[in-house]
Amino acid sequence: MTMLKLAWKNILNKPLNALLSWTGISISAGIISMLLIFQNNFERQFGKNIDGIDMVIGAKGSPLQLILSSVFHIDAPTGNIPLKEAEQWMHHPLVEKAVPLAYGDSYEGYSIIGTTEAYLQHYEAVIAAGKAFENNFEVVLGHNLSQKLSLKVGDTFFSTHGHDEHGEEHTDQAYTVTGVLSPTGTVLDNLIVGNIESVWKIHDHPDEHQHCNHEDGHHHEDKHRELTAILVKFKTPMALVQMPRLINQETSMMAAVPAIEVNRLFSLFGTGVTVLKNIGFGIMLLAALIIFVSLYNALKERKYELALMRTVGISGLRIFISLLAEGLIISITGICSGLVLSRIILFLLSGAIQDNYHLAWDKLWSPVPGEPALTVITLCLGLLAVLIPALRIWSLNISKTLANG
Repeated sequence: MTMLKLAWKNILNKPLNALLSWTGISISAGIISMLLIFQNNFERQFGKNIDGIDMVIGAKGSPLQLILSSVFHIDAPTGNIPLKEAEQWMHHPLVEKAVPLAYGDSYEGYSIIGTTEAYLQHYEAVIAAGKAFENNFEVVLGHNLSQKLSLKVGDTFFSTHGHDEHGEEHTDQAYTVTGVLSPTGTVLDNLIVGNIESVWKIHDHPDEHQHCNHEDGHHHEDKHRELTAILVKFKTPMALVQMPRLINQETSMMAAVPAIEVNRLFSLFGTGVTVLKNIGFGIMLLAALIIFVSLYNALKERKYELALMRTVGISGLRIFISLLAEGLIISITGICSGLVLSRIILFLLSGAIQDNYHLAWDKLWSPVPGEPALTVITLCLGLLAVLIPALRIWSLNISKTLANG
């Protein structure tokens, strides 16, 4: 206990050096911890959202854009596909489940998705209040969205064309909230979901068909019905090899495999994370160097004091331990403050991240893979920084030091 008190007094004796070392370790640990948390949540959430989706069918364009827009709803769709052509593949013998999606409107910047109840079932959604949509212009709200928009069962609102909050508002037909979903930890928590017919009807222009009779008009409507994308699950793994290639080669549509595109995204994301981690470790090494230099210089200045301590019976081992304790105190407080700081920053950014990337931060305050190793590395660097100066205790010439004053 006496050695810990001595270590603490030595730290307070050189507060600027201690502060610089603590700040460097805290910032570097915080940066690396923040990247580890973000990467872990990023991969876990993306993996959870693509679970059970083997293929996505949409308009030709960028496969990654198709996945981001139709599965994660964080990009503009590649376009629309004809309903008639899409239905042929939705009912293909190798398809176990096909969930159609149609959208193009939003409310307060949040997407309104036209689909079927199969979409809710896919994410195992449970109605927390009210009921599921049954009729046209009835919608259910994701858990997070209902809180952000302060909408409840029975409320109505008008949609806006596109995803611009200030776009053209469809004031001729209001949507009615019939239900609010329980949290799912998926993109569904930030979506407004209704049936496909509502999306079609709100974009219909009756004047275009006023010269058609009822039968011809119905045929004309079916011919021009479109979907934005289809989420597909196959009956057999072999279908995953055959179907995307057939659709891409023989149709005007595009098929993308979420697992492939997300892995490509992880690869791109991982490169940036690695660079930032290296910067964090660089700052940590700099902090360790500051500890080393400050202790080395301090020992040169305290040689007479240390020699006196040896003469009054304090062993070299106890003095050695007190010096190691200085490095441990700075390292432990630095790593702890860094871990807390990273979580505070991410907590403050969680709203914006959730809105833009639909990532939930349900395990923000729990340790993530990589943090135990980060803690060990930080402590080892702190000990290593004080080890070399501390070893000089054994080579201290007591009589000569006392004689020279």
